[in-house]
Amino acid sequence: MYVAGPSSLTSIKSCLDEGMEPTCFESSDDIGGLWRFKEHPDPGRVNIYQSVIINSSKEMMSYSDFPPPAHLPNNMHHPQLLSYLRLYAQTFDLFNVRQRPDFPVSGQEIQVFDAVMVCTGHFTQPHLPLNDFPGIEEFEGRYFHSWEYLSAEGLQGKRVVVVGIGNSGGGIAVDASRVAEQVYLSTRKGAWVVSRVGAGGLPGDLVGTSRLDRLVQKLFPSWITMMMEKKLNRTFDHRLYGLQPKHRFFAQIPVVNDDLLGRIISGRVLVKPNIREIKGSSVVWMLWCLPLATTMTFLPSGLLTNGGHCLCLYRHVFPPGLARPSLAVVGFICNLGAINPLAEMQARWATQVFKGLLTLPSQEAMLQAVKRDTSTLQNRFACLERHPLQVDHIPYMDSMAEELGVRPNLLGLLLREPGVGLRVLLGPCTPYQYRLRGPGQWDGARQAILTQWERVAQPFRTRMPPQPESRTRASSSLILTLSVTVLLLTTFYTRHSLSSLPTGLLYKIYSLPEIIWELKPRLKPTQQYMCTGGSCTDH
Repeated sequence: MYVAGPSSLTSIKSCLDEGMEPTCFESSDDIGGLWRFKEHPDPGRVNIYQSVIINSSKEMMSYSDFPPPAHLPNNMHHPQLLSYLRLYAQTFDLFNVRQRPDFPVSGQEIQVFDAVMVCTGHFTQPHLPLNDFPGIEEFEGRYFHSWEYLSAEGLQGKRVVVVGIGNSGGGIAVDASRVAEQVYLSTRKGAWVVSRVGAGGLPGDLVGTSRLDRLVQKLFPSWITMMMEKKLNRTFDHRLYGLQPKHRFFAQIPVVNDDLLGRIISGRVLVKPNIREIKGSSVVWMLWCLPLATTMTFLPSGLLTNGGHCLCLYRHVFPPGLARPSLAVVGFICNLGAINPLAEMQARWATQVFKGLLTLPSQEAMLQAVKRDTSTLQNRFACLERHPLQVDHIPYMDSMAEELGVRPNLLGLLLREPGVGLRVLLGPCTPYQYRLRGPGQWDGARQAILTQWERVAQPFRTRMPPQPESRTRASSSLILTLSVTVLLLTTFYTRHSLSSLPTGLLYKIYSLPEIIWELKPRLKPTQQYMCTGGSCTDH
């Protein structure tokens, strides 16, 4: 394994779970990968800036058998995420990172292994297309890539241009605007902007991300896309703010930012089009927040080449050209959500293949599958330069889980354990769902699902306002009614198709998860739980 970041940690655990003996190669002296912020970054290593907060909520980015401690905030600052990774490594006794005594001199260690898992992450080198900006050679200010940005220190009173409106561009523009004289945010294509905070103040990625939501989206993609864009434009008009993109919402990962709109409406950030030429500029600083480049120079030349911006990897994991499946790439993927659950599923699948418990198709079949996936990418998603390995979260997870034998049996759950089944169908698709059955089954998975909203609510309980008049009786009746509706819907779907239902009824069905989650704050919990480290205990 290479690099002791989130993907590598779960790969190590997957190897240990299968009785293998993993060895991890890490060029630094600690775990965490990208999420270990350093005031003085190592040369050639990507770093994050001081104010970074994760876009995904803790329940959605957790490992499937390790729920986050309840006290952690839902969207963690990077030191808190690093503490979660450390707790994960300590709980499962993954390793203590150490370097060879001669590593700073030799920089190498030669060993022979039966299989290799590459966990270097998405991008490792800055990409500065200076040729696209005529006049840059005459620019008298300072310019650099966002991976060199640590904080707004030194930008006081400066005029700053941020080039690119991805998540880094939006975040750095906000951060710099707190001290700079003026920040200009330059974007070629615009972007959809979403908040971390969703309906009712809940984490945004916990609402509207259920299996039922995904089902309705699959059946009515244009309608759901239109509804989502209308919802976003009701919050703020993207065209009015100069952010309206050409692509539809689900065609590209949106910008997740809670503060950008406030900085734009106050004039601290001015949205501008793409820079055509740099000539006589009064700007002092330019920050390029553009995609990083992919480098895997340690692999055989041409092994992973697929042309364009994609890699030739079966299911984004295995190169088809090897005589034996002894090389897996883990975590080299992106989606509208957290990477950790995807990387964990890939690692669980890859270790089963390494052991011979699962068999890959023929080379020809794998190449055909790669070709189909590439075609889907090109037709489904925009801007492959930025997100060359984008997938749909639930379908991708389910496809691998099906082969592993860990995909949740929805109908069986609804019949045998309706409390769990309803949460699996209507609730957020949290990673614990993939530990309910099959290889790697975890006894705490059910309790983790049943108590996930308690862990969401716990960080908010810093001040307890007076409880409103109890509505448990009415709420229970409504939930019972919804439960019967969902069971009938599931039975109907197994025999027919949702496309025959009226649009008005479909809208009500699509709104069921939000209705149920809006009831949550009104239901006084009778018991609190702490689920962490593979167990759930009273708290």
